[in-house]
Amino acid sequence: MMSGMDTELSRNWQAPATEEPIDARVRVPGSKSITNRAYVLAALSPSPTLVREPLISRDTGLMLDALGAFGVDVVRRRGGDVLLTPGPLPTGERTIDVGNAGTVARFTPLLAARCAGDVHYDGDAAIRRRPIAPLLAAMRSLGVPVTDAGSGHLPCTVHGQGGLPGGAVEVDASASSQFLSALLLAGPACAGGITVRLVGGTPPSEPHIAMTVAMLREFGATVHVAPGEYRVEQGELTCPEYIVEPDLSAAAPFLAAVAVSGGRLCLSGWPATSTQPGARIRGVLSELGVANELGAEGLVVTSDGRLRGARLNLHDVGELTPVIAAMLCFAEGPSVITGVAHLRGHETDRLAALATELSKLGAGVRDTEDGLVIEPAPMHGGTFHTYDDHRLVMAAAVVGLRVPGVVVTDPGTVGKTFPEFTTVWQDMLG
Repeated sequence: MMSGMDTELSRNWQAPATEEPIDARVRVPGSKSITNRAYVLAALSPSPTLVREPLISRDTGLMLDALGAFGVDVVRRRGGDVLLTPGPLPTGERTIDVGNAGTVARFTPLLAARCAGDVHYDGDAAIRRRPIAPLLAAMRSLGVPVTDAGSGHLPCTVHGQGGLPGGAVEVDASASSQFLSALLLAGPACAGGITVRLVGGTPPSEPHIAMTVAMLREFGATVHVAPGEYRVEQGELTCPEYIVEPDLSAAAPFLAAVAVSGGRLCLSGWPATSTQPGARIRGVLSELGVANELGAEGLVVTSDGRLRGARLNLHDVGELTPVIAAMLCFAEGPSVITGVAHLRGHETDRLAALATELSKLGAGVRDTEDGLVIEPAPMHGGTFHTYDDHRLVMAAAVVGLRVPGVVVTDPGTVGKTFPEFTTVWQDMLG
C-alpha cells in the first residue's frame, strides 16, 4: 500500500526548470482532431480504411470504443496503425462512455441514429458541464429522437431508428465548431444528404471547420460551401489509407519553451500546409519576435528568450490560448488576448483557470469577457491546478521552465491527447 506522501507524488509533477538555452529535436504524436475525424469517416465507408500514424490517447481510444459499439471492426496493428472495417449496424440497447472527449460526445450521436435501439451517452463529470444543446436541437430538427434531462448537457439517449434522415437544418455553432462538424461528418450517410445553415454568432476555430470539409473531400464526399451554409451530398465514402499529421497544438508548448528560455528547437514532421489551428502558432511567434523557419528537417525555432508583448485575437485558434498566455507572462510588456469567450465551455473554464493559476504564481493576469489581460511580473513557485484539462498541464510546463518549484496537479490528464508529454518534455531538456 502506498503512503499518503507516495500517493500525493503520483498525482503531482514538479515541472523542470532550466537556466540553459534549449537545444533539441522533438517529434509530437498524431493530431487528435484529425485522428478522430478519420475514424468517423472510416466508420461511414463501406470498405476498410487503414489509418496510419494516428494519435494513441484516451480520447482516440474512446472514439474507437464508440465506433466498435456501432459494428465497426477495429484492428490495432503493431506500430500504432489502425484498420477499421464497418460491419452490420447493431440492434438493441447500448451505452457509450465519452469520458471527457468532446469529439466523441458530439461526432458520434448522429451515427448512433443509424442503429436500431437506444444508445445512452454519458461520461466524466467534466463532460456534463460542456454544452451540447445546439447539436441535440439540430438532431431533433432532422427527425432523430433524442431525450435528455432538459439541461442541454449529457447524459442523453439517442433512440436509433435504423437510419439517418437528412434535409435542411439550422445550428448555432457559436459555442463550438464541433456542432457544425458533427453534422457535416454525418452528411454522406444522411438520406438525401444534409444542408446546414448557421445561425447565432460566428463559430470559433474556423480551421477545424476547414479541416472537416477537407477530410470529407479526401474521403470522396461532395461538399458545397457558401457563406453561412454548407451542403454535403449523400454518397459512398472510400479512403483505403489515411496518414495523420503530427498534432501541431501539442507542439505549441515545445515551441513556447524555446521562446521563453532561448535556444534552438527543431520540430520534426511539421507539414508544409495544414488546416490544423496549431499551425497558426508560427504567426504568433513571429509577432512576439521569435524566429521560426520551415525547412527540410522540420520547423526550426530560435530565440534569445526575449518576447514582445502583443494584442492577439485568438478566436480561430482558442486551443493555443493556455500555452500562449503562459508564454506572455515572460514578455517585456503587457499583452491582451481577445476573441476566446468560448473557452469558458471547454474542459474547464479556461479563462478563469488561467487567470487564477497564473496570478497565484505572481503574474498579473485577469480574465475579461472574451479573453485575458496579462501584466508580466516576477513569478514564484507554487501549486498549479489543472482542472482535468490537458492544455493547462502544458501551460504549467512552460511556466515551470522559468520559475523553479512549480508543482503541477494531475499531470496524467495529458493522456487525453499526449500521454507521453512529461517524458518528451524532460527529454527536450536533456
